[in-house]
Amino acid sequence: MRETLIVVDERDRALGHGEKLAVHAQGRLHRAFSIFLVDARGRLLLQRRSRAKYHSAGLWANSCCGHPRPGERTLAAARRRLGEELGASAPLHFGFKARYRTALPNGLVENEIVHVCFGPAPDDGSLTLNPAEVAAVSFLTLPALRRDIARHPRRYAYWLRHYLKNHYAALRREVTKVRVRLR
Repeated sequence: MRETLIVVDERDRALGHGEKLAVHAQGRLHRAFSIFLVDARGRLLLQRRSRAKYHSAGLWANSCCGHPRPGERTLAAARRRLGEELGASAPLHFGFKARYRTALPNGLVENEIVHVCFGPAPDDGSLTLNPAEVAAVSFLTLPALRRDIARHPRRYAYWLRHYLKNHYAALRREVTKVRVRLR
């Protein structure tokens, strides 16, 4: 199935839409979301991207990411994608926006305004991983993730490294919010 992305301006206002691969090949700015699921111990659920992914294959990333479809609210899209990738459902809340641009080794360009969302990880570990999307999952605390990225940056997707480098305080604040709600 062809996926359509929302093309935006620097203020995250929709300008139109475009086919996913074409938008990435042209480096057009588009809307995206990233999800961080957090357990009661404050650990982040990370996913290792499937080797079948068209970019960043086999790298560790946040719990889930994706793009809202035209006409779809971003939080609704995030909940949809959580089910598609991890077979999970969680009440999500918006945490902050991030902006980044990077050229990928395969010639594509990630140029995104990202709505970073947070929610509780399933407490019973019940996930149904979509093998076309996710190879494995693991839990790490934010400080442990920061240390491991510093030691082994090539294990991690660009956007996750970007969030840890440029939005650490916001990540810490939102992880704490989820933990407090889980108590």
